[in-house]
Amino acid sequence: MRILAVDPGSKRIGLAVSDPTGTIANPLAVLQHVARLVDAAAVAQEAAAQGVGLIVVGQSLDDEGKPTFAGRQSARFAEALQTQTSLPVVLWEEGFTTQDARAARLQMGASRKNRSGHLDDLAATVLLQSYLDARVENPK
Repeated sequence: MRILAVDPGSKRIGLAVSDPTGTIANPLAVLQHVARLVDAAAVAQEAAAQGVGLIVVGQSLDDEGKPTFAGRQSARFAEALQTQTSLPVVLWEEGFTTQDARAARLQMGASRKNRSGHLDDLAATVLLQSYLDARVENPK
């Protein structure tokens, strides 16, 4: 089953999709934030186009495991997304995905010029890969 990951942000929304086996995450796209319902409809449309069976939305949590301000916005986005699709939508802790994406870009040897710009699709990829890895470690 393919899985779509969403890294919602205040300016852009990063998307990543898994391979058909649900093992490897790949960057997919970056959408510009418009409004919650418009964004949710665009993500639902992309999920349908990719033929996914599950959508994972990144949610940031504080040190006590409670949603941060951005995490509460992610939860509201997930609720809006659920109204746009019949696919299951789950929240997944996204701790440090942008920092991990930046580190990955450094490890790939990207020049300083190529390291600038958005990391939203890579952050979504890191988010999705952590979800996929957790599924392997803790199958239900």
